[in-house]
Amino acid sequence: MILVIGGAGYVGSHLVKELVETEEVVVLDNLSTGFKSLVDSKATFIQGDLGDKEVLNNIFTTYSIKAVMHFAANSLVGESVTNPYKYYENNVSATLTLLKAMVDHHVKNFIFSSTAATYGIPHINLIDENQPTNPINPYGKTKLMVEHILEDFSSAYGLNYIVLRYFNVAGAHESATIGERHDPETHLIPIILQHLLGKREKISVFGTDYDTPDGTCIRDYIHATDLANAHILALNALLQEQKQTETYNLGNGNGFSVKEVIKTCEEVTGRKANVQYADRRLGDPSKLVASSKKIQKELGWEPQFNLTNIIEDAWKWHKQSKL
Repeated sequence: MILVIGGAGYVGSHLVKELVETEEVVVLDNLSTGFKSLVDSKATFIQGDLGDKEVLNNIFTTYSIKAVMHFAANSLVGESVTNPYKYYENNVSATLTLLKAMVDHHVKNFIFSSTAATYGIPHINLIDENQPTNPINPYGKTKLMVEHILEDFSSAYGLNYIVLRYFNVAGAHESATIGERHDPETHLIPIILQHLLGKREKISVFGTDYDTPDGTCIRDYIHATDLANAHILALNALLQEQKQTETYNLGNGNGFSVKEVIKTCEEVTGRKANVQYADRRLGDPSKLVASSKKIQKELGWEPQFNLTNIIEDAWKWHKQSKL
């Protein structure tokens, strides 16, 4: 059985939907940002906190857990700056409680959802795993702290783990039964689609003077289903003892500017956006694109969805969503 922490959230629910086809799954989520309706009915759902020792001990005692997958971090960069305590408490302290429970119950395999924010502001255009880590906000710092904790737990307690550093996750399941749902929404593609559905008056583009072909920031977008499949490959690598400790980037390897994303959304939906241009936001790099060659070479992962596919699936989800 696989324990998925945060399986009612956006990324976690996509992983669960794929994983239940081959594994028995227990989902633990406190529903602070997740939604029970997103959890696949084949999974066992338990409402509770990541850092609750009693809940964790009950799960590990009741179920034969062979691996844990962790999606339950707080992840808003701006909020991490204004309320760092929340981020250190949940992302580090509560995760430490989880890892201690795993050690106590002899659960050896762990998949950790990390982030490109661990790299800070890189000075290269295509970021691989050898790029130095230098996070510039508490969110990125908490993720990197857990990565260091995992190194020490591996050395001391024999924990096997794989760290997956995400870039920009987007899209929705092709069935349109689950999709991207945040409150508040901070991600570009859903903001554009909400606007094109009439739920927002305009789209704000922050900065048009970056060192890019059209002056707007370039980012790497990866479909949530591609991301889920990467997690399953990583899980299998641990369970089959092909890997003990590893770190991988997850991205498409291709960058798209803000203007290109808006244009693609307009093409997919057949609707015109009202775009308002504003000053740059502090700390936004011109270009962030991942090299995922390592996971492609070692685990055979290949992204199946391009930007148009991502937006098409997201549009189907947003059109039927009652948000």
